Amino acid sequence: MKNQKVSFNEFYLENGIFLQNVEVVFHTFGTFNKELNNVIWICHALTANSNPYEWWPNICGENGFFNEKEHFIVCANILGSCYGTTGPLSADENDNTYYDEFPQITTRDMARLHEKLRNYLGITKIHTLIGASLGGQQALEWAIEQTNLFDHLILIATNAQHSPFGIAFNESQRLAIEADPTYYLKTKSGGRKGLIAARSIALLSYRSYDSYSLSQQNNLSDQVNQFKAAHYQRYQGEKLANRFNAYSYVTLTKAMDSHNVGRNRENVKNALQKIKAKTLIIGITTDILFPLSEQLFLNRNIANSIFKTIKSNYGHDGFLLEFEALKHHFHSFYFKTKNLTGHYESYDLGNILFTA
Repeated sequence: MKNQKVSFNEFYLENGIFLQNVEVVFHTFGTFNKELNNVIWICHALTANSNPYEWWPNICGENGFFNEKEHFIVCANILGSCYGTTGPLSADENDNTYYDEFPQITTRDMARLHEKLRNYLGITKIHTLIGASLGGQQALEWAIEQTNLFDHLILIATNAQHSPFGIAFNESQRLAIEADPTYYLKTKSGGRKGLIAARSIALLSYRSYDSYSLSQQNNLSDQVNQFKAAHYQRYQGEKLANRFNAYSYVTLTKAMDSHNVGRNRENVKNALQKIKAKTLIIGITTDILFPLSEQLFLNRNIANSIFKTIKSNYGHDGFLLEFEALKHHFHSFYFKTKNLTGHYESYDLGNILFTA
């Protein structure tokens, strides 16, 4: 496992703004095989980092589905984040920190920065590009722009254009952050209480009614306060605030809002039809933030794709928790015998429009 950093002298954002000395933190695991066709590139979600062994165990790891014995795994921390890649708490060329003045970025910007890193690493072919949620949005943008680069594409709980419902949830979180007066003090801990509240709001879109009923139910019938669900919301908010910052959170949620693969490409359907990779699309039955209708739309407009569902009580967070179901769908997508080194017997995906 290697935690690495590279700096690019120049990077133009989609809106034309020019950034200098853009740093990217990334992890790699394993090595290339002789044919150079065992690259697995993982795009992470909103508040994750570039080490999927930490946040996606069993999917990635020494004994995971994607593992360093068979694969060369790459995951890069996204633009705007707070885990080393240039973002709001990074300094500009004058050693000034951006805070709430970091420029608007998009999921397309994130994908284009991945492309710069890919060229830096000398990778000419990627066996599988995979991403969930915001990671899936990046993966879609990249697969549309570099149509011949990817053999396989796996999209989990994601969409082609962020929905009004998703944007409303994100705006509610930003309102909570902006209601914290410390956000405007431009300190590294600015907006902390607002971020705690924002995470609490977000959890309501990540989980489901049944998830809370199963895990946060109180056993005392005469209880009037100190509820488990209330404690859980505070705990999860504090947990995020201890490892993330409000400025990156605002920047990244705005980037998610911007997601629209059809922007400057005629329309969304035309953009999706550019994808050439064999594509697996996975939806979660209880996901209210990225409902199944959004994955079905992807399936119907990406020519060589199949659609699968995961039944889960966890809602959107099922992509982080339902390891066995994910591995089952990965296995059936790829091959009859587990061998992902570039020499395997692949299923003919054909032109399937729907398989549940």
